Amino acid sequence: MADGGGPEMRELECFLTLSEELHFGRAAERLYVSQSRVSQLLRTLERRIGGRLLERSSRRVRLTPLGERFLAELRPAHAALHAAVEGARSAARGVESRLRVGFLGTADERVMDGINVFRDRRPGCEVETVEIPLSDPFGAVRDGTVHLAIVLLPVTEPDLVLGPTFSRQRQTLAVSVRHPFAARESLPAEELARCPLIGPAEPAPRYWREFMAPPVTPGGRAVPRGPEVRTLQEGLTAVAAGRGTMLCCAPTALYHGRVDIVFVPVEGLPPSTLGLVWRRSHETDGVRAFSRAVAEGVVRAEGAAGVSPRGPHPPGRRDGRGARGTRGAGGRRGAGRGAGSGVRDSRPPAAHHRRTAPRRRAAPYRVTPHRVTPYG
Repeated sequence: MADGGGPEMRELECFLTLSEELHFGRAAERLYVSQSRVSQLLRTLERRIGGRLLERSSRRVRLTPLGERFLAELRPAHAALHAAVEGARSAARGVESRLRVGFLGTADERVMDGINVFRDRRPGCEVETVEIPLSDPFGAVRDGTVHLAIVLLPVTEPDLVLGPTFSRQRQTLAVSVRHPFAARESLPAEELARCPLIGPAEPAPRYWREFMAPPVTPGGRAVPRGPEVRTLQEGLTAVAAGRGTMLCCAPTALYHGRVDIVFVPVEGLPPSTLGLVWRRSHETDGVRAFSRAVAEGVVRAEGAAGVSPRGPHPPGRRDGRGARGTRGAGGRRGAGRGAGSGVRDSRPPAAHHRRTAPRRRAAPYRVTPHRVTPYG
């Protein structure tokens, strides 16, 4: 018969730990109690519920069907409870004392503008930036290594919240200087069927990996698969070695410009966009404040560049596409990226450089050894 009293937190913590370890001894070590105390807490919880949650034999411990159902419902509730407690603690302190922000590639000026806005408003909170691997864009958020992360869209993760989006770019194709495409000024997307595409490895989800390295062209032609890599630098090294080609955005191309790689603009692929994500169950006051700061940083960057957002956006979210001038190694100034020349990032975000010359009509551009050359 079920005990009419509600379960205590230590009983729930005991069950959660047992469900992970499936071993009473290891669970006892994690909880800093004796094995007999673990057994007592489990029996008390089972008595309150009115059914067996775990089956225990001399060989193994496993969840019962009731235990599996209870675990599936308990985990999110337990996480939400901890988030509420942490939120209350943060509110009592004003905000977290430290906020860790992950990024793919290089934190660009929009991100830094957001960080600066946040620091101005919350001087007592230290912001740490942490690079996350191309092959695992969401893992650092989920395991708590970072509170938030700036990643390449699309993001369709039920446990993550997508906040401000920005840096809409068109795609370029990174090829070796020895590749036949290196002499091209632009490339239709259908030509991707002629070259292996390097893409991120697992555990990045399949839909995300296929956006980074599409398996087919827009016209339905199969695209050969190239090597899978864990980081952008691994990918660019493979490109330079002639092992394949790689899609990335123009800012990444400029920041990672190499004498052995050429970045050719690709026509006909969907643009890339960066977004700020965080765990739904760990949305604290500091996370919300940083999200607002990034949204305002995007607006600042757009205003400084004289760029208007294209089309309607949800409240608090802007799609930033600013024109930026940049100097190549040879000292020539390349055309800025305007409405017609954003390029997709294979691992966001990448470096942008502020304009120091008067604005002019943007032209697509390509990066060649020693210089940035506008064309069109």
